[in-house]
Amino acid sequence: MNQAEIRKLIPALRVAVTAKKRRFSNPRGPDGRLHKMRTTVNELIKNERMEVNYNRADEARGYAERLISEAIRYGDCHRPTMELADFWLPEKQNVHKLFKVLVPRFKDSQVSYTRIHKAPHVYPSPLFDKVVLELRGNPFPPLEKFTTKRNWIHNILLEEAHREYLEKKYKQQEQEQEQEEEEVQ
Repeated sequence: MNQAEIRKLIPALRVAVTAKKRRFSNPRGPDGRLHKMRTTVNELIKNERMEVNYNRADEARGYAERLISEAIRYGDCHRPTMELADFWLPEKQNVHKLFKVLVPRFKDSQVSYTRIHKAPHVYPSPLFDKVVLELRGNPFPPLEKFTTKRNWIHNILLEEAHREYLEKKYKQQEQEQEQEEEEVQ
C-alpha cells in the first residue's frame, strides 16, 4: 500500500496539528493524561464551549476534530466509530448528541469543527495562557467582536471622494436641466 492509498483511508483534519512534543505531567502517569483528554473532549461535546489551558485545548481539539469527522464519515451504524465514541465520551447522552445534533450540523461544513480564542490573561498570574475552546455553530453569543472599519483612513478618503463625486454629478444634472428649460422657452 503506497502513501496515496493510505491518505484515502484517513481523512485529513481541518486544523493544524503541532508536531512538537507536549510535556504534560500527571501524577497518575499516561493513564491520567489520557483521562484528562477524555474529560476535556467529553465536556467540549457536552457544553460546546469551555475555558482551559492552551496546551490541553490544542491537543483536545485534534481528538474532537477526529471524533466528529469519523462520526460524519461512517455514521452511528459503524462499530469502530461507535467504539471510538464510547471511549472518548463516557457520558452516553453525549454519544447521542454527537450523532443526532453535531453530525447534521457539521455534515456540509468546509471549515474546522472547533475554534480556539485567546482568553484575557491576568497579569501577575503564574498560570498558563487560557483559551476558549468551542464548537462552531454553538448556541452561545459569539466571542469575536465585529470591528467597524469606517474610521480607517482609506475608508474616510473613499467616502469623501464619493461625496464630492455625487455633488459634482448633481450640479452637472442641474445645469443640464436649466439648459433644457432655456431651450424650451
